[in-house]
Amino acid sequence: MKRNRKVKILATLGPASSEESMIRKLHEAGADLFRINMSHASHDVMRTLIARIRSVEAACGRPIGILADLQGPKLRVGKFAATTVELVPGQTFTLDNHDEPGDNTRVYLPHPEILEAVKPGHRLLIDDGKLHLRAEKCDGKSIVTTVVSGTKISDRKGVSLPDTLLGVGALTDKDRADLDAVLATGEVDWVALSFIQRPEDLADVRKVARGRVGLMSKIEKPQAIERIDEIIELSDALMVARGDLGVEMPLEAVPGLQKQLIRACRKAGKPVVVATQMLESMISAPVPTRAEVSDVATAVFEGADAIMLSAESASGQYPVEAVSTMASIAFTVEREPHYPGIIYAQRAQPEATGADAISLAARQIAETLKLSTIVCYTSSGTTGLRASRERPEVPIIALSPVIQTARRLSVVWGLHCVVSEEPTDLDDMVNRACRIVVQEGFGKPGDRVIISAGVPLGTPGSTNMLRIAYIGSDGLSGV
Repeated sequence: MKRNRKVKILATLGPASSEESMIRKLHEAGADLFRINMSHASHDVMRTLIARIRSVEAACGRPIGILADLQGPKLRVGKFAATTVELVPGQTFTLDNHDEPGDNTRVYLPHPEILEAVKPGHRLLIDDGKLHLRAEKCDGKSIVTTVVSGTKISDRKGVSLPDTLLGVGALTDKDRADLDAVLATGEVDWVALSFIQRPEDLADVRKVARGRVGLMSKIEKPQAIERIDEIIELSDALMVARGDLGVEMPLEAVPGLQKQLIRACRKAGKPVVVATQMLESMISAPVPTRAEVSDVATAVFEGADAIMLSAESASGQYPVEAVSTMASIAFTVEREPHYPGIIYAQRAQPEATGADAISLAARQIAETLKLSTIVCYTSSGTTGLRASRERPEVPIIALSPVIQTARRLSVVWGLHCVVSEEPTDLDDMVNRACRIVVQEGFGKPGDRVIISAGVPLGTPGSTNMLRIAYIGSDGLSGV
């Protein structure tokens, strides 16, 4: 199944899209990989969804990536005697460690780490920012606050702390159990980590994962922005979680941060996903708003690797339409006259490595000679990532003998992944590449392709060779 766009689409599965027939429709409409939200999916549901995705993959003959999104810490206030209470801006309101129903003067906060970490002057945002509190007095057992804005609070509403660095890791007990279940399947390609505040949060997860899945850091807290370069270095990919970012930071700052994060990831050669509310109105409407179309287009213009659907495909009334709409927007944007110039202007300088130099040369040769395709052999996925980082105008086919590598690369911009046996020698390498280019619909006899690989063949991380080849008249061999 050849895609006619380079940006990838990540679709979340849920009640509206859990059946195998619907998963297949979403894939055919344009979804390149699927997200399982562990906040809502039990281990049995997760295993069922994985089996259905793999069944669709086998039927369609294309590698499909799977992302498991861990819930992360959920910080919430306790309950109230009256369920909901009214507050007045300027009044005093206390959060404490007394496990008793709250009233309009206080509420239980079942998180000692918050009580210990918040300092006077810090902001506490309740219910996605609808209630804004400012800490005045803190003694480790209670936080006395002033109501800045908002007029009510109710049971179990979430707490956001934009000014506070919490001394808790990114993994809760639930997350650890979920991660163990995910790793036990051997079928999940990416794990998304919530509540990342510092590089140390990733180091803890790496010890558990041991390279069996790619780690995707969800950037949703201001504390992560402050150490973003270190977090990118320890991550395999990033997700711009704009919903939570927009709660803890000024809304008007989020678009600039999105651009900053996309460019930082591109410079580092790490995939980046833009997520949250991209086509929100399509949860209940068959067409998006003009503003949503513009939002998706902006992410595509910026060169994001993937764009994500959440409730639109998980629980909305029009999951297939949402995916096909997103695919149509991406297709159109990538054919805009200004698109190549914008992508080129954002291109990062190559690092002083052989793989980067080879990838840069492959792009320059392919564009100068107007070759039909760049073909890269990649066992670990690194060569595919470096080829994508260059954002070439010509298509890229990533050939890998490792199905897990092909699946993991399904989130990467511009890569058409094909599982193929390791070539036996250089002639077989050229013939195999040319044959697959024709079979996948990227070229025809007489076209030229450029092939990057490592010699000796089959050695991961040894990309050191470029070869220009003509596709033979039989379409099965190269010259």
